[in-house]
Amino acid sequence: MRRVRIVTDSTADLSPDILKSLNITVVPLHVRFGDEEYRDRVDLSEDDFFAHLQRQPNVLPVTLPPSAAEFEAVYASLARTTDAILSIHLSARLGQTCQNAIVAKERYIVRGVCRVTVINSQSTSLGLGFIVMEAARAALAGQSLDDVARLARSMLPQTHVLFFVDSLEYLQRGGRIGKIQALLDSMINVKPLMRLEDGEIVLMEKVRTRAKALERLYEFVADFPHVERLGIVYSTTPNEASNLARRLGDIVPQERVMLARYGPGLAAHLGPAAMGVVVYEGPER
Repeated sequence: MRRVRIVTDSTADLSPDILKSLNITVVPLHVRFGDEEYRDRVDLSEDDFFAHLQRQPNVLPVTLPPSAAEFEAVYASLARTTDAILSIHLSARLGQTCQNAIVAKERYIVRGVCRVTVINSQSTSLGLGFIVMEAARAALAGQSLDDVARLARSMLPQTHVLFFVDSLEYLQRGGRIGKIQALLDSMINVKPLMRLEDGEIVLMEKVRTRAKALERLYEFVADFPHVERLGIVYSTTPNEASNLARRLGDIVPQERVMLARYGPGLAAHLGPAAMGVVVYEGPER
């Protein structure tokens, strides 16, 4: 019996070790600085990205989704060793990545070589990453495509993301906060806490200081009666992420906590110094 293969995109923020151990294939987003284009975490590392920002502060990055042709090429390659692929991606409300995967699937399915199922995670970063990891574990255990897809979909309503940014400039220019733009236009020296709801960014609360924003991340996690897995996502502030993880150690056992640095594909929209938490509650009790 051929095992299901799992595909995701680079916004899942999973380390190379995890990707290798769980046999996960990543299709990278593209990041463009002016006329220069890079593949997220392939040609452009996190450090390279921020170095580029410092060298050319007036050239803001733009992200591009993987093309349908890129997805089709990945599916074709994997079809040499499997007859079932589950492709799980960044929220469809945050870009065209998921839609391009669907287009590729519809092209590829005509060939009748391999079943491909595409899932809109309604999330990003470790919100997507946790779903992908659990799906990959189920696939390695020999579960069917339908069963693995069912598991992944069951995690969507149990996965929660809260984050704040140090500057709204990147989200505004990237067009990722359209529905809450009017609420943010009048903000000066405010740290907006934003949450993903049904895959869309919504404003949850406005606080005045970074210290208060960090406290709200802590309180957000503490309010859950059960946390199966916790993610702390950061970029240029690793000490803050580690301190938050230590504080949360009284609530969530350390073996359930994962720290991850968000990559260029997200940094283009979040900028430096953003932080967030991802809570997976676990199966419904």
